[in-house]
Amino acid sequence: MKKAEYLFRKVKLLILDVDGVLTKGEIIYDSLGRELKVFNVKDGLGIFLLVKAGIKVVLLTARDSAVVRRRAKDMGADVYGGVLPKEKLLGEIRKRYRVATSEICFVGDDLIDIGIMRKIGLPVAVGDACKEVKRVAQYVTQHKGGKGAVREVVELILKSKGIWRESLGNLFISKS
Repeated sequence: MKKAEYLFRKVKLLILDVDGVLTKGEIIYDSLGRELKVFNVKDGLGIFLLVKAGIKVVLLTARDSAVVRRRAKDMGADVYGGVLPKEKLLGEIRKRYRVATSEICFVGDDLIDIGIMRKIGLPVAVGDACKEVKRVAQYVTQHKGGKGAVREVVELILKSKGIWRESLGNLFISKS
């Protein structure tokens, strides 16, 4: 097992920041003031695979957004929106998902993520995270936020548990 995979073997819950992790960190408003976000489909498929493998995924964001809730539903993830500081919900999340702090991986990119990153088992920074976040992280992705960083983390989790190939096989099995 590679060193990076070794870090991820205990993960039972993946918590993700949204802006800058699942997106490139841009918020777009149309002429009517509606919020638009661009999500990476490879990250989304990764989250879907992780959920199918029985590993829960939570989106934890400071901004509550209908767009994020819609995307989470598509992927099978849960959402806690409008949360700051993010670590204030850690006890509730641990209880709801029945996980130890050491079994949680959090992926972040910016200063508001540092508090929770210091309180969980595996803090991860996306490749283009700010330097302060990278200092707290145990792993920094090769990919940037919104550009495959989440997929990279998902693959490491599934490979570390020896279920990557099995997860892929589930995509190709016909239900008919």
